[in-house]
Parts: sequence; C-alpha cells; structure tokens
Amino acid sequence: MTKQNIYRTHNCGELRENDIGKEVKLSGWFENVRDHGGVKFIDLRDQYGLVQIVVENESLIENITKESVISVSGKVIKRDEDTINEKIETGTIEIDAEAIEVLGKSRTNLPFEIASSKEIKEDLRLKYRYLALRNKEAQKNIIIRSKVISFLRAKMEELRFLEIQTPILTVSSPEGARDYIIPSRKHPGKFYALPQAPQMFKQLLMVSGFDKYFQIAPCFRDEDARADRSPGEFYQLDFEMSFATQEDVLNVAEEVLYETFTEFSDKEVSEPPFARIPYKEAMIKYGTDKPDLRNPLTIIDISDIFAETGFVPFRRKTVRAINVKACASQPKSFFENMLSYAVEIGMKGLGYIKADEEMKFHGPIDKFLKEEDRAILIERAELEPGCVLFFIADDKEYAPKLAGQIRTELGRRLGLIDESRFEMCFVVDFPMYETDESTGALSFTHNPFSMPQGGLDSLLHKDPLDIVAYQYDIVCNGIELSSGAVRNHDIDIMVKAFELAGYTEDDLQSKFTALYNAFKYGAPPHAGMAPGIDRMVMLLTGEENIREVIAFPMNSNAQDVLTNAPNAVSEQQLREVHIKIR
Repeated sequence: MTKQNIYRTHNCGELRENDIGKEVKLSGWFENVRDHGGVKFIDLRDQYGLVQIVVENESLIENITKESVISVSGKVIKRDEDTINEKIETGTIEIDAEAIEVLGKSRTNLPFEIASSKEIKEDLRLKYRYLALRNKEAQKNIIIRSKVISFLRAKMEELRFLEIQTPILTVSSPEGARDYIIPSRKHPGKFYALPQAPQMFKQLLMVSGFDKYFQIAPCFRDEDARADRSPGEFYQLDFEMSFATQEDVLNVAEEVLYETFTEFSDKEVSEPPFARIPYKEAMIKYGTDKPDLRNPLTIIDISDIFAETGFVPFRRKTVRAINVKACASQPKSFFENMLSYAVEIGMKGLGYIKADEEMKFHGPIDKFLKEEDRAILIERAELEPGCVLFFIADDKEYAPKLAGQIRTELGRRLGLIDESRFEMCFVVDFPMYETDESTGALSFTHNPFSMPQGGLDSLLHKDPLDIVAYQYDIVCNGIELSSGAVRNHDIDIMVKAFELAGYTEDDLQSKFTALYNAFKYGAPPHAGMAPGIDRMVMLLTGEENIREVIAFPMNSNAQDVLTNAPNAVSEQQLREVHIKIR
C-alpha cells in the first residue's frame, strides 16, 4: 500500500467542482494575498497551476512573506458566482483554509516580481534564474522542451535508431569553431577538448557495424552569441545511418520534423516532401542559404542588362532585382526609409522603378534604360501595373547577400511574411570548396568529410570551385535547424579531397587518426544530420531569443551570472594540471 505524501494530497492545478467537500492538503508558493475586509484570499502556485485559498483566520498567514513555500490544509468549496475566475482551470472552486504551515520562508525582498519577470533586464533574470523560472511563461518553455525531447526520442526509437552516448572528453578538432579545451592532470602539457559535435564518434559507430544511431547530444563551441545561438553549449538530435543516401536522410528528417512541429504547434506546417533548393539557386533567388519561404518575394539576376550601361554604379557589377507587386502606391516615406536601411547595411543606394497603369516607368533608374531594356525587365521580372522593381548592385561577393537583406526587409515592412506557418526546405548541393579571402588558397566550405558529388573523378578532373558535395541544410522560417552530409567513407577520395585543400596524407593521418585508420578496415556508405533542439523549441514557443528556452543559459557575453562562471581557480588547481597563467 502506497503511503500518502505528507505535503500534499493534490497539486494546485487539478482540483475541480467534483472535488467539492473533500479535505485536501496542498503545497506551493505563496504568490499573492488580497484583503476583502476580514477575509483574505491567497493565490497558491506550483508547477501544475494556481488555486485560491480562503483565509478567515488571519493569524494563519501572519508574517508569511511573498514567495514563501507553504502547506495548506482545508476543504474544497464552490466559489460564489461573482468570484468565478475563468482564466484559471481551478477558477470555480477554492480551499477554505484550516491550517497553514511554512515549509520554506522567503527571507529577503524579491529582486523583481515573478509575474512580470519576463520584462526585466536579461542579466538580472539570469542572475536569479531560479526566480525567473517560477514565471509560468518561462516555465512553460522548459516543460515544452522536455516534451519535445521525449517525443523526438520516442520517434527515433520507432524508426529503429539506437540511442548511444559518445564521449564528452575528446580530442581537439583542427576544423570548425573554437574548441573548449581541458588540461590533463596525468599528461602534462596535453589537453582534452569538449566535442563541437559527436561527428567523429558517430561515423566510427557506423564503421563498428551499428546501422542507425541517434543521441540527444550536447555540443560545445566557443562562439559568440546570437539571438538564435547560445554561447558555450547547445543540444542537437544527432543521427547517422549506414547504407544511406542523401535522400534517405532527408526522408527521416522530414518525417521527424513534420510530426514534431505538428504535435507541438497549432501553426500550419509545410508537408513532406519539403522543397529541395540547390545552393546556387538559393543565393540568387533568396540572397541567402537560409531562405524564409514565408516571404513571397524573390530575387532575379539582371547583371547582363547593365553590363555596358551608362549608369556607372551598375556597369559590370552584379545586379539583382526584386519585384514587389502593388507597391507603387506606398508613400514617399516608405522609399526613403528603405533607402536609409540600404545605406545602414553598406549599400551606396537603392534604385527602383515604378510601373504605372500604362506600364510606363518612373524613378531615378528609368533614364538609364533603353527601350529594349524595359521590355526585357517587364518580361523577366513579370512586371505589371503598380509594381515596383528594386535594384541591388555590388561586387559579385556582396550583391547576393545585400539583395537577401533587402528582400527580408521589404517582406517585413510590407507585412508579407505569413506568421501562421512553419515553412521548411532543404538547401542542397553546397560547393565543396571556396577560396580563402586572405590567402587565396582553397578551403572547405562545409564539413570536410563530405562526399563530393562525382567522387574521385570530380576531384581529379573538375575545377575545384565547381565541385558540389552531398551536403545539405534544413531551414525553417529562415533559421537553419541543421546541416548534414553524406560522409566520405573512401580513403582514396578523402586523401585527394584534403590534398586540394592543402593537406598532405600525413596531415590527414595525424589530425584525424581515428577515422583514417578505421576506414582502412571497411567502412559502409553512411550519412546523417543533426537538427538543433534549442532552435526547434525556440520556433515552437515563438520566442525570439534562444536563451528563453534553456533552463540555465549563459548571457550574451558567455558568462553564467548565476554561478559566476567562468571564474578564477586556485594556484593549487592550476599546478595540478601543469598550467601557469601568463
């Protein structure tokens, strides 16, 4: 027989009218008290909800401070009709208090009110994170996060993936972001690193003969914070599959993400199959490899029209254009504000033409157009009366990105972005290599262990800058959820791929010893990806800052103001790990 809990018979959110007449015991936080002339009403709160306590004997709550933890014994009674609170689930009943016991007294003034804590300056909320998390909205984010992770785990098991844990103490990686390094006590002058991702180990699991692996994996990168990136650490749904193609991985991602987003949101979710957009197309059409497909605006390349133009700012430049329908009627201030924005992001200006009812052009660019140019623009940009065609011109490197920013800003200012949807797509066919700006040498653009499309033949016979890899990202509403790739499991292809990026086979063997050696013993074709859990929860909760969906995040300066990390350590601790601070 189960013994009754000494602190409560029910939680604060579960009592209803069918409990009227029951003697109950509740425990929670003393949120608020209201005096109604001889009778006082307490709001008692726990994780599950809030219930009203009626106190006729004021001595029961004498000297009890707000946010103290109390236990209340009493009878469930029905509220008077005029006091029913439809905003809470227990709003038709209340507890007539017979005894109240203080379990944990709040001994000091609160740094902020719990109910309004989400409006408080972030560093103060993070310093008192345990108080900020008492706020129901903040707590709701963490509860949803827990449920999402549970759902993901069950879904991956349903798809016959094995959950396997990989090491947290590992070796520093010469590729990718900055590592967090940890000095070794037993091996002077040598260091462990926290894993940026379980990449090497999950590939080794495939070589070990495991068919499908997944993990709710912690990853550690010494990167600066952004609204969609928490500094220090993050979690991802890491998975890998043997004997799998790119399409096999994308199919799993579609199924898992579609079901997760439909389970935890009322918004419309794009149904599988998600759009597959080649990288080159994405950069022209959307100006980014993270396109927000809720925005209906697209970009076209019209560089050829202005190759020999008399308009010097456009001559021999990369010129992009964005057609915005029914925009000609916007007030003059709209165009002035867009020009100001363009200058803020580094453009020298923002040209445009308006099409009137007779399809005559108006605007500062029109006088530089020939009649045949106008005809080409009407056809290529699909112009119609009332349209405005915006022009973005710059060097080949910058024009696509600037056009992408203008597209996003136009969509935002004109209210074109449909906030009621989650629109997902895959960006595929990333270039294998790029030219390093500072050295002019080839470098990898993405994961260096990706399989080049065309295999060894591409590496031997193609211009390296024309080689595309089996690399892919999944993007939701303009936010990258994950990158992934078909892995290069062939040593000969790997040696050549790294050689083009300036590595010798000795470099490959010394820097990536485990994978290099493992692949000598027969590696299956394998592929995978790793959707970010923090970003998924941020989207599902509608939060604009990723730190709002993490229980104990660092601040934007990579500090934990709650525990005061990072902090100094003792000289003895430094000596034990053979470190001297310069």
